[in-house]
Amino acid sequence: MAELIADLFVSLDGFASGVDEGPFFGYAGPDLENWIGDVLDWPHILVMGRVTYQAMAEISASASDEISTGMNEMPKVVFSNTLTEPLAWRNTRLLSGELGDQMRALKQRSAEPLRSIGSISLVRSLIRLGLVDRFRLMIFPLILGDAGREPISTGYQRTRLELVDTKVLDSRLVLLEYRPENAATA
Repeated sequence: MAELIADLFVSLDGFASGVDEGPFFGYAGPDLENWIGDVLDWPHILVMGRVTYQAMAEISASASDEISTGMNEMPKVVFSNTLTEPLAWRNTRLLSGELGDQMRALKQRSAEPLRSIGSISLVRSLIRLGLVDRFRLMIFPLILGDAGREPISTGYQRTRLELVDTKVLDSRLVLLEYRPENAATA
């Protein structure tokens, strides 16, 4: 069965975005770019919800940088009950219907690991269903306060996590990798 890794980039106060915040909250750096490149080189299927799909498709489909080019070529799955095919972003498959059933089937069928980026609502639902195998948070050294948007911690059920890895990137970003404790004993 394929593993599902949920990746989220967040401010110190737990927001995935903010008013007038650019990519990486303005903290791009060589270690972060190398980490992103390395992760994109791993064989995996990118999983996302409709909102993230629409944002990423708009950015990546017309961009020519190495990361966007890699994302255009990789296999992608978008979960949505409102989108219809054909999808504009190359190499993207649409899955609709009941999320739990669709994700369980995808995990069973896939020879490659699955990785979500962003897609806060999707990740929240997948954690609630017990389908996330690893949870990675890239913490950016910024408190957004009232300018914060998309809080990542709202609406989760209580879930105990086990720390499995940490990394510091560019001497200022902290990557925390967890797995749900029930997955560690399963």
